[in-house]
Amino acid sequence: MEKQPAVYLLASARNGTLYVGVTGDLLKRAWQHRTHAVDGFSSKYQVSQLVWFELHGTMESAILREKQIKKWNRAWKIGLIEAGNPAWRDLWPEICD
Repeated sequence: MEKQPAVYLLASARNGTLYVGVTGDLLKRAWQHRTHAVDGFSSKYQVSQLVWFELHGTMESAILREKQIKKWNRAWKIGLIEAGNPAWRDLWPEICD
């Protein structure tokens, strides 16, 4: 996967703790979460499964979308995940190809 702005949701498990993030390099950032390379929320709460992501043309649009999703209630975030990933599969293998 090429470097490209993206918004993503991580989960600790199905219906578990959620994390919303934005990055310019989804592959690298998802790896950092998976390996707990960076101390912080995702490491503390074992949030490492990539369950949703959305690619953007610019970092500005990705940041705006991240801010929008962060304001959502939990049910809306779960709905976003389940609309595209009803089984809550870890999408890591898809971005590694």
